Amino acid sequence: MHDIGMALLLLRRIRIGPAPFLGLQHCQRCFSARLSENVSNESGTEQSNAPADSNSTERLIKVAIVGMPNAGKSTLINRLIDQRVCPVSAKVHTTRKASKAIHSKANSQAILFDTPGLVGSREIKKHQLDTQFVSACRHAIQHSALIGVVHDVSNSWTRHALSPVLLRLLEEYAHIPSFLILNKIDTLKSKRILLDIVRNLTCDQLASIRNYGPPTRRRKSRDAGAEEKAPSDGLEGKEITSPSRVEGWPHFTEIFMVSAMTGDGLREVMSFIHANAKQQPWEHLPDEHTDQPPEQLIVQSVRARLLDFMPQEIPYLLQTELEYYEVVGGRILASTIVTCPNDRIARLVCGESNGKLRQINEQVTSDLIETFGMPVLLTITTRVRNKESKS
Repeated sequence: MHDIGMALLLLRRIRIGPAPFLGLQHCQRCFSARLSENVSNESGTEQSNAPADSNSTERLIKVAIVGMPNAGKSTLINRLIDQRVCPVSAKVHTTRKASKAIHSKANSQAILFDTPGLVGSREIKKHQLDTQFVSACRHAIQHSALIGVVHDVSNSWTRHALSPVLLRLLEEYAHIPSFLILNKIDTLKSKRILLDIVRNLTCDQLASIRNYGPPTRRRKSRDAGAEEKAPSDGLEGKEITSPSRVEGWPHFTEIFMVSAMTGDGLREVMSFIHANAKQQPWEHLPDEHTDQPPEQLIVQSVRARLLDFMPQEIPYLLQTELEYYEVVGGRILASTIVTCPNDRIARLVCGESNGKLRQINEQVTSDLIETFGMPVLLTITTRVRNKESKS
């Protein structure tokens, strides 16, 4: 009897179409999870296995995570779902297209869209970005119920104002609720700066924010209110108006202060996101973490490490493609080719006695082991455009 119930539960989750990457041991994990769920539910009374009953309890929320280049969006998403599914590097434009990061818990599923950094026309020409890069953010927002704006507070030149590009986007989709995530707060020596930043970015509309967040942040907000009422010696006004250009968005529903690197404040963000989930059938299985196929994850990991290891504009001139991919004996075998525009750049990528290429290979392999949760054997070769490949 319980075997039939388990089979029905599995059949309800079957969807027609190409299956996204869930981890190579997904089927076994999913089967085991549902088996244990059935066994735990079998405690006295028999539960109904009708699909309508199960789907009626499922909740879903989609969130577009947007922001300027290098605001830390991909790192934040990886930490939020506790999976390495988004490429990360220290340089701008690591993320070239929107992708899904999926987090499921209890009866709630959150789909976070990792989007490319917002850019203006000058940046588009400088990095030769295609139309898909520019439209990816809008496409993600159009399929989302919430907009999460990630703002880098470590940059003293830009932290007191939202970019005009970002403000235009928020105005265009003002009908979609948005919330603000102040990232990299671990880099600030004085937390007093955060209050000034929040005032600027919200156009001093703190009263309209519901103050969702940890008690410590709510306490800070109350203290901030007390400071506003206290006698001032004239310094307060100078702090608020110190940035030469103050631009903000007065319609944020929530503000979170987090550090994607240390993990501070991330639990409150995910609690808020799941709390906004609406009754709706899930779009992915519980063990799915991304909609990207493994081949794409490998190419993106190689490209991200090339951005880290190569100086200045050189990594943007390289093209990475997958030559071979197969899963054999419980491990991944993969080979990638990095195409260089000329011999000089190919020598820079390889380094002396191929030392730099070996370093890149080792780092990418480590990243992929973390992503897939299984052994990875990777080879990276270089070739000059219109010439034979070299190791």
